[in-house]
Amino acid sequence: MDYDNLAPGYNELHGEEQEAKMRIIRPYVKGKTLDVGCGTGLSSQGLNDVMGIDPSEGMLKHADIPTVKGKAEDLPFENDSFDTVISVTAFHNFHEPEKALEEMKRVCKGDIVISLLRKSNRFDELIDLIKKHLKVKKTIMEDKDLVVVCDGSL
Repeated sequence: MDYDNLAPGYNELHGEEQEAKMRIIRPYVKGKTLDVGCGTGLSSQGLNDVMGIDPSEGMLKHADIPTVKGKAEDLPFENDSFDTVISVTAFHNFHEPEKALEEMKRVCKGDIVISLLRKSNRFDELIDLIKKHLKVKKTIMEDKDLVVVCDGSL
């Protein structure tokens, strides 16, 4: 998908949907937070002390949060830099999801919260990877996603 071209209308198109997911995710967000695959930063709006990372320069141009251009598989942050890591409906787009999980674990000292697009043809593979690499504390069914709350400190 060409997210650079999608960027100008992304918030209007997906705003309500992302806000519904964040109502579920927000209670698990504590302290300094990294939003992996942040896009326009839509999911992180209203969070305190947040940093976003995304490979799409076009999406990042529309972000109202501090951001870094980069990939989930190679996070440019020190070990244990964040209290919470979130990834909202982006995980199915990662080229190397296993490596991305390892990177999220490396930079997180608290919970990792991932929402998985249930209709993704990679859903079963991705949930199995999450269960293999993280201790799942809770799963919450959302309209289009499964929200997975994990202990990233292990």
